[in-house]
Formats: sequence, structure tokens, C-alpha cells
Amino acid sequence: MRRAGRFSRPDDDSDINLTPMLDVVFIMLIFFIVTATFIKQAGIDVYRPDALTAEKKPKVSLLLAIGANGDIWIDKKRVDITAVRAVIERLHAENPKGTLVIQADRAAKSSKLMAVLNAARGAGLKEVAIATEQ
Repeated sequence: MRRAGRFSRPDDDSDINLTPMLDVVFIMLIFFIVTATFIKQAGIDVYRPDALTAEKKPKVSLLLAIGANGDIWIDKKRVDITAVRAVIERLHAENPKGTLVIQADRAAKSSKLMAVLNAARGAGLKEVAIATEQ
């Protein structure tokens, strides 16, 4: 016989069931992954021109940068001017509701900017914005 006393333990070992807690943690993880927004970067830092009438674009699906020396960057990759239209078409097909934002450096030539704008129009983009500083 077992003696009941002050320091006796109950016969049944009480374990904590972690399954419901793990279920909640995994559901929260899935929720945060699905609702997360990822910051898009063009690949280089540019010195954008000033503008008094600048406004924010909520849905940016494609970010393109034109450097001071005329280099064109999309998704951290340098792109030749002849391939810009194909890259824009591919990325626009992945997210058709988004817009294109061009970050052109102040020292970039306007001919590069016009070539990118023509490529965007040729790819079927209607909403194109040029990034500025306020």
C-alpha cells in the first residue's frame, strides 16, 4: 500500500498537451507568410529629382532603376535596353494589376528614360510613374 502524505505524488502523471498550441503557431505562421508584403528593390540607389506634386503609388509590382551612367536595373539585375520590354512583359504578366515605377537618376539621360517608357508602352503597361523626392 501506498502511504498518503504530504510529499506523495498522484499515480497519474499529468503531461501538458502541446498539440493545440503548435496548431495555433503554425496557423499564425501561415497567416503572416500569406499577408506579408515584400519590399521591392531595383538594385541600385539613385538620386531622384525633386517634385512638388509627388504622390504615393499603393500597388507597385515592378520597380526599374536608371543609374547616372545609363545602366538599367530590374530586380537587382542589370538589364540591357534591348531586353527591357521582354522583362517588363514577363513581370507584368505575373501581376497584371500592378504598376511600373521608374527610378531615374538626376544625371541619367532623358533618352534612356524615353527608351524605357517606350518599352513599357510596347509591353502594354498603361500605368507608369517616375519616382521623385518630395
